[in-house]
Amino acid sequence: MTLEEPRADDADVLDDPRVTPMMRQYLEIKAANPDCLLFYRMGDFYELFFEDAEAASRALGITLTVRGKHLGRDIPMCGVPLHTADDYLQRLIAGGFRVAVCEQLEDPSEARKRGSKSVVQRDVVRLVTPGTLTEERLLDSSRNNFLAALGRVKGAGGDELALAWADISTGEFRLMAVTAGELPAALARVAPGELLVSDALYDSPEYRQALREAKTSVTPLPSAMFDSTAAERRLLSFFAVASLDGFGDLSRADVAAAGALVAYVDRTQKGGRPPLRPPRPEPSGAVVSIDPATRANLELTQTLSGERKGSLLWALDRTVTSAGARELAKRLSAPLTDLKEITRRLDAVGHLVEAREMRASLREALKAAPDLARSRARLALMRGGPRDLACVRDGVVAAGELATILAVGGLPAALEEISARLGALSDELRGALATALVERPPLNRRDGNFIADGYRPELDEARALRDESRQVVAGLQATYQDRTGVRSLKVKHNNVLGYFVEVTAQHEAKMRAEPLSGEFFHRQSLANQIRFSTNELADLEGRIASAADRAMALENEIFDTLCHAIAEEGERLDAAGEALGELDVLCSLAEIAAERDFVRPEVQDGIAFDIEGGRHPVVEQALEAERSGPFVANDCVLGPADGQDAGRLLVITGPNMGGKSTFLRQNALIALLAQAGSFVPARRARIGIVDRLFSRVGAADDLARGRSTFMVEMVETAAILNQAGPRSLVILDEIGRGTATFDGLSIAWAAIEHLHEVNRCRSLFATHFHELTALAETLPRVFNATLRVKEWQGDVVFLHEVVSGTADRSYGVQVARLAGLPEAVLSRAKEVLERLEDTERKSGAAGLVSDLPLFAVHLAREAKPAPAAKDDALRLRMRDLAPDDMTPRDALAALYELKRLAEET
Repeated sequence: MTLEEPRADDADVLDDPRVTPMMRQYLEIKAANPDCLLFYRMGDFYELFFEDAEAASRALGITLTVRGKHLGRDIPMCGVPLHTADDYLQRLIAGGFRVAVCEQLEDPSEARKRGSKSVVQRDVVRLVTPGTLTEERLLDSSRNNFLAALGRVKGAGGDELALAWADISTGEFRLMAVTAGELPAALARVAPGELLVSDALYDSPEYRQALREAKTSVTPLPSAMFDSTAAERRLLSFFAVASLDGFGDLSRADVAAAGALVAYVDRTQKGGRPPLRPPRPEPSGAVVSIDPATRANLELTQTLSGERKGSLLWALDRTVTSAGARELAKRLSAPLTDLKEITRRLDAVGHLVEAREMRASLREALKAAPDLARSRARLALMRGGPRDLACVRDGVVAAGELATILAVGGLPAALEEISARLGALSDELRGALATALVERPPLNRRDGNFIADGYRPELDEARALRDESRQVVAGLQATYQDRTGVRSLKVKHNNVLGYFVEVTAQHEAKMRAEPLSGEFFHRQSLANQIRFSTNELADLEGRIASAADRAMALENEIFDTLCHAIAEEGERLDAAGEALGELDVLCSLAEIAAERDFVRPEVQDGIAFDIEGGRHPVVEQALEAERSGPFVANDCVLGPADGQDAGRLLVITGPNMGGKSTFLRQNALIALLAQAGSFVPARRARIGIVDRLFSRVGAADDLARGRSTFMVEMVETAAILNQAGPRSLVILDEIGRGTATFDGLSIAWAAIEHLHEVNRCRSLFATHFHELTALAETLPRVFNATLRVKEWQGDVVFLHEVVSGTADRSYGVQVARLAGLPEAVLSRAKEVLERLEDTERKSGAAGLVSDLPLFAVHLAREAKPAPAAKDDALRLRMRDLAPDDMTPRDALAALYELKRLAEET
């Protein structure tokens, strides 16, 4: 989407006298928002016209109709009801559209006062884009919806890049310096809903691939929006500060990215200010770098098929709040490298593991805590309703209860800080919200009745007049009867006089005499009745007529007052909202640790890596759910060997289905969990800080970019070999299997040597090339391991145990039998395998190459003994004979030759 001025080519159309005033207004607003679908408010519907209507009807599957004519042609139109607009918006945004929401800014009755042809004032109040959603129904409560901006500043040493990202629905705002090489990993970690870039960067071949792989909606903006000088002014104005020094040491690229993001937020929200906190710079290398391929292979927050179920997040998530679910996803996506902060988290989890009663009390109180951050953001943007006020109320109450539970001595530092933030909220706000709101308010302000009875006397009176006018009139009638002594006096109403007092004619003189004549004045005389009125009745009539409007106005006034009080408490509410999410995560990690028998890892500087009894957290739960037996735990030692200053490289051989890939992944996940501040699935774990995590597991192609499976494998392997350092953890599975045997073996061989000599990192290398195990004899940090199996009556039993040593077979034919291949194919495969193995034993690799006839198409219906080589020669010689062309001498010679071959056979 580009944000442009109205197009000049619309001027002639707008001046055409045939254009109706309403359509002229529509075209003017549409011209100002050319790249958006325009939701044009008309009463209880949002209408779309012309090309917008045609596009929306296709995308939403709604009926396309017509509404009048424009310049002699029918106007295509479709519409969506106001009360279900969010559902349609969600589908349009998911379909790649952007929507400009145009609201009525005045009541239609006001427009009619200006004349019969006057048009209701309308204008766009916000632009709805993938990165600027705030509505509850448009968002996933368990995930952040980040808007990101990539700033670039050209310097003598090359491009300086920075990534800014913010969630306007929660207020989180962060900054990070990146290089071109780090950009894909950073975008994969943040996973923004929308990425802002300058149009110059968008068109740059250098960044085209990274932007394409970002798997997000990329929005190019004018380069002027990324000018660092103008961006600084925007940030100063947005946060109302005199200097950016208080935000940390920001580079020009940081300022450019943050300023562009703020400008885009300001334009899309049309002046509404979301409660963004000042941008928080993230130090370089503060989190483990995980490239997109590794993140996908390890299935951290979603599986390869895009589902949450089956991911690491799914297996670990025991959170009970939306804020906690989002915080857990962020921690798993960005494990820390700061040992001090990791230790703080582990201390807190350890305390909650031991304090079972406290953990249970905290989790019970957390269940009552709503999504405080998102409700506050909607209220700040004036898109919130009474339920958002109730969410803030319930969140403030829950924060107070949690602070009380945590008000004990001996807490770890992380829990002490959380307790302080939760307890900092003012009692005044808590009391005001608790007394002002009903227990379960309606969704929308227009529904009314969300302020509790007794909170404001004048509101109670207006409601009484609105809802109980008969009782009010009856009470007034009784008052007048007592005052006049006329028991037959009635208070009545008609459309001519309104409310009036009616008495029989016999009481007329009394009503006209002092002192009653001073209060009751004559309105009408009938044959048998006399009618009077009073100032009180006239006032009552006016108040009853406007009671509903008065009640609504008072409720809205109280609503705005409460919103102002919430805004005044904004910083403390933001801090409490963050604390709620952090506390929920710590309780969740303690709960899963106690439930699944996780242990506290020993995280330290250096390159240690010693896992005892490690388990895969996802596979273990899946096996239990399927009742497929217990998970087999395994040890893994990748730390430096005696006398060595670099990590080990473990070459793992073994059968298909033996568990090599699971073993590789589980050790990577254990390291990741430890640095995220979680206990780990193992009996013991000692891990030196990992700064980069690389994984090359599985096979996939990229046909859209012309990449075969093997090409994708080589690209990912190249990234690892070019970037891994001594503190990295690398897991590689089946490198080289996508090409010819000797090509693949040579590539895998060279890759191991490079990892050993150049990268010098802790590595797990699974392979079916048994020849690679010989490297352990020449490379001092290479060690062999294998997966144990047992053969029983022709079948193979996978034990899933990792032991030292090498495998002599891959058991591929046995796995094929388990997969259900036809028996004829299995018999032939076994026959070919036996002959290949026999040839290799006798002749080595050269014998295999010369024995290519083994791979001729085999069409036998049943297993038969393979013909001897000389039998083949006899058959071939007989086939080549041409008796009709032979002389008697030639025929005799051929006969003797056949006899000799037959005797040799």
